[in-house]
Amino acid sequence: MAHFKYIGRSKKGERVEGVLESSDRAGAVRQIEAMGQIPVSITETTKTVNQDSGSKKRFKFELGFQRKSKMKMQELLLFSRELSDLVASGMTIGRALHTLSARKDESAVGKIVETLRNEIIQGTSLSDALELYPETFSTLYVNLVRAGEASGNLPTSLEHICVHYERVQEARGKVMAAMSYPIIVMSVGALAVIGLMVGIVPKFAATFDEMGATLPRPTLMLMAISNFVTHYGLILLGVGFGAFVLFKKWIKEGKGQEIWHRSVLRIPIAGAIVTTNAFAHFSRTLGTLLHNGVSVLPALGIVQKTIKNVVISEEIGKARERVTDGSSLSGPLAQGKVFPRLLIDMLAVGEETGDLAGSLKHITRRYDSELDRLVQTCTTVLEPLLIVGVAIVIGGIAVALLLPVLTLTDSLHV
Repeated sequence: MAHFKYIGRSKKGERVEGVLESSDRAGAVRQIEAMGQIPVSITETTKTVNQDSGSKKRFKFELGFQRKSKMKMQELLLFSRELSDLVASGMTIGRALHTLSARKDESAVGKIVETLRNEIIQGTSLSDALELYPETFSTLYVNLVRAGEASGNLPTSLEHICVHYERVQEARGKVMAAMSYPIIVMSVGALAVIGLMVGIVPKFAATFDEMGATLPRPTLMLMAISNFVTHYGLILLGVGFGAFVLFKKWIKEGKGQEIWHRSVLRIPIAGAIVTTNAFAHFSRTLGTLLHNGVSVLPALGIVQKTIKNVVISEEIGKARERVTDGSSLSGPLAQGKVFPRLLIDMLAVGEETGDLAGSLKHITRRYDSELDRLVQTCTTVLEPLLIVGVAIVIGGIAVALLLPVLTLTDSLHV
């Protein structure tokens, strides 16, 4: 098979170019026309499709003109669902991708779909084509597609991918919902306190100075804090932002990341939410891979990469090494004392009955329910606590401001 570099025109008259694989020039012309383009020039080349696209991407990256296309999670879910529905209706992968690319979408999704379609037309498998975009299609995604291709049951694999990512997105939404409320309340409370310190307290301080009143200690402390925030607030904000950036960098990798992730697991309620979500994700991902024909060792390697918490991820890696030595999965996981006893016992039952994928499905359902309960508990407990906390801070400021007034009022009565 030879490779041909071509220049053509789209139906809108736009210039297009690329490299395709064909037995002869006539076959190359037919492939170009099948993509809905009009060939202008065709020349034989020694470059393959991937080499040609890779060189262009490197050139554009070095000059800073274009970033590599990437789908967002919602876009990936929509693309996967549409592709799954089209393939399930009886379309071939090539025709399904051609249908999706016919929308002429100029976004990152459109560019990715068009590239995938071109790769499929040139004889590349879907799994190999997906590997051109590792930032969009994870190792889990690619391996599920590859397993479907190997078993000849790609429509079912695509459906499993859709269900898996929809449930992952749903679980992520639950965790974000549990965290968003405290963040909103604390942000509003912080803005209210800053507004009082910068706008209200200085006016009271000027009034008290004019009156020559002797201020109580709580009021003096409040005035000192307000004076500091007013004069050095921007510096304090800059130092805080710098510390936040350094902290984010420290917890991003290495020892700092391990210390932070281990500390998060010890936080009441929040740590339980993180671990429960991780266990649900572990069982869901591993069960999906096993159900699609991926063997245990490669599946554990993929699952390890998808777990965000390094403490749990490292424990999966250690268990994988022990499984390599011939052990069962439940035994190695139990040795690390990270995974709960209930999960281990349910895995052991699945191994004994020969239905590990089925047991993982039950485990996923169990921890999804537990995650719902924890999120509900978190919002129920934190809501009154945060409101009371903000009220105490703002109320304390109000009391400190009113104390001199009350003192003066008492002295007038005397």
